[in-house]
Amino acid sequence: MRILVTGGAGFIGSALVRYLVLERGAHVLVVDKLTYAGNRASLHLCEGKPGFAFLQADIADGARMEAAFKAFGPDAVMHLAAESHVDRSILGAAPFIETNIVGTFTLLEAARAYHDGLAGAAKEAFRFLHVSTDEVFGSLGDTGAFSEVTPYDPRSPYSASKAASDHLVRAWHATYGLPAIVTNCSNNYGPYHFPEKLIPLIILNALESKALPVYGDGRHIRDWLFVEDHVRALVAVLERGRVGETYAVGGRSERRNLAVVETVCDILDELVPDASGARRRLITFVADRPGHDRRYAIDAAKIERELGWRPRESFESGIAQTVKWYLDNEWWWRPLRQGVYGGERLGLFPDASSSQAPERAG
Repeated sequence: MRILVTGGAGFIGSALVRYLVLERGAHVLVVDKLTYAGNRASLHLCEGKPGFAFLQADIADGARMEAAFKAFGPDAVMHLAAESHVDRSILGAAPFIETNIVGTFTLLEAARAYHDGLAGAAKEAFRFLHVSTDEVFGSLGDTGAFSEVTPYDPRSPYSASKAASDHLVRAWHATYGLPAIVTNCSNNYGPYHFPEKLIPLIILNALESKALPVYGDGRHIRDWLFVEDHVRALVAVLERGRVGETYAVGGRSERRNLAVVETVCDILDELVPDASGARRRLITFVADRPGHDRRYAIDAAKIERELGWRPRESFESGIAQTVKWYLDNEWWWRPLRQGVYGGERLGLFPDASSSQAPERAG
């Protein structure tokens, strides 16, 4: 297959591209703007491989998207390009609106024009897969799980912009007949994860004996999905999913944030002991994020039932692989840590940063 992957230099996107190129032998055109979180080094294993191509471009640039479709001639689009960090969206929503909403609209229009120009089997086989998040559903109580029919209730600028993009994709399918499919996934983790996100931030701070920030009381719950399991799910949906449908993808691995941090500390203590003591001593409770959703969980029964997909990794096996990868790949994260993002707190209003002094765990 010839697959156009947007956001292919990002965390999930690069994992998808590596899988498609190295394991599935697909011809892939990566379209990525290379913003702060896009890193071409994440694709180093694909460089020079037959069928791999890279285009640095903004998905909101209609002329360049139209030209990319025409030149590459994809059989499918896998749309992952997005601004995705809630904390950044709180203090600056404009890039989220531009990329997640305007960019998705622009890409849909380019895909629609391209699809309209196809004929026969090529037109019948074309797919547009839009990759989204469980955060569009809002916050759960103590029980229950999100599914494909859960009403939308976004609570941050990020999740609102992703909700809007989901609605656009479904509207282009219903109105224009674009053969689209939507997926909503739970929290991903794994190698090549930009260090502003919880797990890589905790790993790198712990290695440097810095404070390990935990928002609020640390009891917020997320369903964790190993990124390589996620990309296998995406390919299953692309190849066998039903047009017009939505598939929820989750790891069935709910954990409190504090428990995740403690697990990372314990793995590091075992692999690279710190002479100053157990790393749990570095856990520091900090002011909570505004509008912080309390709990997410995904009911993945539909994709399990229809497509036979299930995660291969438990949280225990996946997090162990992740920590080991960061220990072995300082060449990848050190330039980011020193030149792009050094671990500073994001997403607080000025008065909130001083409203709650950090507290050590225990």
